Amino acid sequence: MIVATAGHIDHGKSTLVKALSGVDTDRLPEERARGISIDLGFAYLTLPETPTIGFVDVPGHERFVRNMLAGVCGIDYVMLVVAADDGVMPQTIEHLSIVNLLGVQAGVAVLTKVDRVSTERVAEVHQQVRACLKDTNLAGIEIIECSAITQHGIPELRNRLAQAARELHPKKLAGQSFRFAIDRSFSIVGSGTVVTGTIFAHQVRVGDRLTVSPSGANVRVRGIHKNSVAATEAMAGERCALNIVGVSSSECGRGNWLVAPTLHAPTTRLDVRLSVLSTETHRLAHWTQVHLHVGTTEVVAQVSIRRAGALAPGATGHAQLVLSHPIACVSGDRFIVRDQSAQRTIGGGVVINPFAAQRVRQKLLRDTELEALSHTEPTAALAAMLSCHTETGFDADQFGRSKNIEQTELSAMLTLLNARVIAKEPTYVLLNKAHQKLTERILTEVRQHHRLEPQATGINLKELRQRSAPHMKASVFLSFLKNLTAEKQLVILGAVVAVTGHQSTANSSDQLMWQKIQPALMTAGFKALTVEALAQSAGLKTLVLNELLHRKVKEGELYRVRSDRFYTRATFIELSKLAEQLALAHAGQTFIAAQFRDIVGVNRTLAIEILEVLDRLGITQRVGDTRKLFKSIESVFGPQ
Repeated sequence: MIVATAGHIDHGKSTLVKALSGVDTDRLPEERARGISIDLGFAYLTLPETPTIGFVDVPGHERFVRNMLAGVCGIDYVMLVVAADDGVMPQTIEHLSIVNLLGVQAGVAVLTKVDRVSTERVAEVHQQVRACLKDTNLAGIEIIECSAITQHGIPELRNRLAQAARELHPKKLAGQSFRFAIDRSFSIVGSGTVVTGTIFAHQVRVGDRLTVSPSGANVRVRGIHKNSVAATEAMAGERCALNIVGVSSSECGRGNWLVAPTLHAPTTRLDVRLSVLSTETHRLAHWTQVHLHVGTTEVVAQVSIRRAGALAPGATGHAQLVLSHPIACVSGDRFIVRDQSAQRTIGGGVVINPFAAQRVRQKLLRDTELEALSHTEPTAALAAMLSCHTETGFDADQFGRSKNIEQTELSAMLTLLNARVIAKEPTYVLLNKAHQKLTERILTEVRQHHRLEPQATGINLKELRQRSAPHMKASVFLSFLKNLTAEKQLVILGAVVAVTGHQSTANSSDQLMWQKIQPALMTAGFKALTVEALAQSAGLKTLVLNELLHRKVKEGELYRVRSDRFYTRATFIELSKLAEQLALAHAGQTFIAAQFRDIVGVNRTLAIEILEVLDRLGITQRVGDTRKLFKSIESVFGPQ
């Protein structure tokens, strides 16, 4: 069990920890000289048949609150320390507010220095403390009177802590990835980099490969120490020191996380539920600059409130935090915000979505999604997300990272909820019922198109998406269609979709014209022919032929360039392959129009017109005066 002290400067927090554990947590020379804690101090208490109790002794001076915030992240229990002679002081109230905002539910209040005052004064301070605790998560905690000098109350406090440690439920290990908040880093001669901190999730073993987030550096765990004793593993809820290989101590200081590689996903925008302290005198306005503390990280952020609104003192509401630089974070992480000068705590709350969208979306969908992600139980959150994304599906990989759910656990949850994967990289999912409805809607649209235009090969892919799933991402919709083709319900012919077995019933006039112009199209090759030239070669009327050609373009059998020249699908696939070969043959995989002109054997104007169509199809992308490959030929034209 990890216990953090909280309270005003010089109220005896470090002395109390020493009386309980025998360890002086004032480790810095300046701390010893001044008699106050400046940085975090650590101590351990080992009792028979009781889990090890780790103390994080935090500084009480207001100038060192940022150090205090780094110490109280991830704790299980708090000791609120109040000196009987001084009573409740400003830092007592601020520390209590922070602990409350961080959601700490268990603790004990300790009245120190009771040997210095009268019984009446102790009773008075007792009432002060009880009044402060009212309306907080710790309202009903026990208050114990102590003196580190006379040892009065110390055995009782030690027994209370031991009982709490025995009653503490072990943190979940299975189904999550490793997370470790670094609060200190240093170097030891002969060992290298050592980091200390709290394990938020899962476990770590010697030999594990991890990632420093948000930097992305890869490291290996060489050794583990718990309570200054070498160990082979450490679990969620424990403090430990990790000897890591792969980075220097300066590259992984306080504010960084050690995480499983799959969990590394830095973010700069958070959806949060934010509460403003009732003691504030002004509303928290839109775009106010604050100092955000989450885990051991501190970063400057802007508070974005919908419609440029504001949160009144004592109010709670949704907001976005836009960060000055990336951090590591997951849904459910508690945070604190302090004012622009970092001198005053103004509020805090919980992260709902660590990967908040930047663009403004539909208010109803956004509210529903935030409500879904607010569920603390992962299966309930996943079920709610599936319910509010029945038309589009959603990114399950991102959901898993945001909630820290391992892939195997996520797959089991999807099976339990009757959902299925509809796209990969990233993985998009949809309820089975929603999948069935969308399948029926797509098939209905395709069949209706066949009835209305029996001579057409099929319906244009973009048109089909607009009619059946207008809000679904194009890449996800294409994957959905490919799954239906694998089930032999549909066929994809380039940019056209048809029901399996569909035979176009083009009229005899169209078939005759098509037969007449096909030889001319094939003979022209890459140089192609204009409508007039095609009509003249086949002895057809230009206007009538023009209608047929544009119908074939819509069906995906022909492609038109600006000069009104037409290419068959097969010819355009050849042109795409030549562009691909040209890109792969050059450094940087880019080429210019002149190089494409030379390899195709057409004039510059026509070469540029062809490249413009390739750009439009997404096979190439123009970057200044060059082109580079963007999509694979197969993704555009289907399997070759």
